[in-house]
Amino acid sequence: MTSDPSDSALDDSAGGAERSAIVLGLLNAVQADSAVTQRSLARELGIALGIANATLRRCVDKGLIKVRQAPARRYAYYLTPRGFAEKSRLTAEYLTDSFRFFRDARSQCEALLAGCAARGWRRIALAGAGELAEIVQLCSANAGVQLVAVIDQRQAGRTFGGLPVVGELAHVPSGAVDAVVVTDLKAPQANFDALRTSAAAIGFDIDRILAPKLLRVSVAPPPADTETPA
Repeated sequence: MTSDPSDSALDDSAGGAERSAIVLGLLNAVQADSAVTQRSLARELGIALGIANATLRRCVDKGLIKVRQAPARRYAYYLTPRGFAEKSRLTAEYLTDSFRFFRDARSQCEALLAGCAARGWRRIALAGAGELAEIVQLCSANAGVQLVAVIDQRQAGRTFGGLPVVGELAHVPSGAVDAVVVTDLKAPQANFDALRTSAAAIGFDIDRILAPKLLRVSVAPPPADTETPA
């Protein structure tokens, strides 16, 4: 008997990829510790307590997790055979998506850096510390460019992959950067737009603010009231 796809996949609406990641994290946590609490689940997965509660309830309703009452008004959670099967399916899906992302990101970043080198833009800053920035670092070794800094307000003052992290484009020493590549996966469009506005304000060519295609960034002119200093 085959199972209903809507029962096996808990990602049947918008935000499915993120929901699947939460479900996978929850199933892993329950398998590792049957005495795990909803509060510790929320803390471990970095989600709100209400989301942890709702996801746990869905997993129970779908027959992925069994609940038993424990002493002191606590509960113990166990994966059912169906839960183990779903955990295996989500793990394979996650790994497939991760490999696809790495392959596409590496290919696009290599092409982007090669284009920079061809234009003589050899000193590159990255905008956003994270997984995509790490991939650009891997690509830069054979691209004929030099990474000089990472722009990320959340990590300003630290280092990332041996590079200094600054909060704004204006904080990169004048003349030390030829182009900026957006590597922020959380809010790439907002980051891109903000960088173009900042670039215009300090006289940096806004066309040297770049982004890999996978970020799906659209290019729009800076605000009408923004002027480039003479």
